[in-house]
Amino acid sequence: MDVRPGPDPRRAAPEHSGAYLATGLCLTLYAGVLGAWTVFGITQGDGSTWDFVEGLFNPGASPTTQILGPYEWAFTAAFLVIAVLMLAQRRVARSAALLSGFVLLALSLREGVGLLHAAYRHQYTNDPLGSWALATRGLGVVVALVVLFSMFPANERRQDAPQPAAGPDARWRRLSRICGVLFVVMALAELGWAVRDMTATGTDTGRYLRGVVDGSVLGALDLAASAEFTTVGSVLVLLILGGLALRGRREVRGALLVFAALELYMTVRTVVWLTVSDFFNRSFETTEGALSMATTAYGLAAMTSVVVLATGRGSGPYDSRRPEGIRAAAVGREGWL
Repeated sequence: MDVRPGPDPRRAAPEHSGAYLATGLCLTLYAGVLGAWTVFGITQGDGSTWDFVEGLFNPGASPTTQILGPYEWAFTAAFLVIAVLMLAQRRVARSAALLSGFVLLALSLREGVGLLHAAYRHQYTNDPLGSWALATRGLGVVVALVVLFSMFPANERRQDAPQPAAGPDARWRRLSRICGVLFVVMALAELGWAVRDMTATGTDTGRYLRGVVDGSVLGALDLAASAEFTTVGSVLVLLILGGLALRGRREVRGALLVFAALELYMTVRTVVWLTVSDFFNRSFETTEGALSMATTAYGLAAMTSVVVLATGRGSGPYDSRRPEGIRAAAVGREGWL
């Protein structure tokens, strides 16, 4: 009889350690590049470091426009956290790394479409920082491909063994479906506000959608993602992750946690801006203002709930030990998703 404990289900299988290491190093490198751009923006701006720190949460605090935007700042922190978990061989980071890879690939493809236009390529040539910006975009392509090609095969499937009705898998499926509902409702709310803004401002739908997939639409070289890209991208990610969570997919936990934290950060920035602009005192004067406040309150509550549910110990798919304390040596170790 083999009485040795089974392997830690929270860690990646030994055969995938190389993929986790490569992904962790690549994300660390790209986060370092984004950090360098952030430092460069601070040194070139008119404000101090404290002004930048305040601007992380108060959109009106920064005296000058930074090279990167709040989404890039949030993803820089996310890349570093994911990289640490990857280097620690934590399986929960796999879906978060895949999410990062898809985001980087989408940004790179958008920039590639923009480079098809001669005028946009000319901006890279004339801008003093154009070569560095293009190198950053190129690095993003490499990192995205390394992450995706490394992480997709690093999937660990377990044998189809019956699970206890009240076991950790059953608990996670219930919590996952709650997260899925919260994500889908948030996606519909953001989509509704995007449509409303386009209608109210008379924005051309075709040009708006071009701004999602074509980096040249803004007419300026900018490392910060456009509002069109971040809005549509956020809605799509919320819908996709929400759909996977509704199906109780165990491997989606890391991506849920990362994107919920990012959405929570952006919502907190919105709350700070509404506070300093005195919008709270006037919010219920109109139906639109009341709906805006309700959406913001829901965003805070929903994304906080997802973060709490996704990080709760004892409820996730990787928090329980395998029932292998006593087993026949001939059986060997079972697989795990």
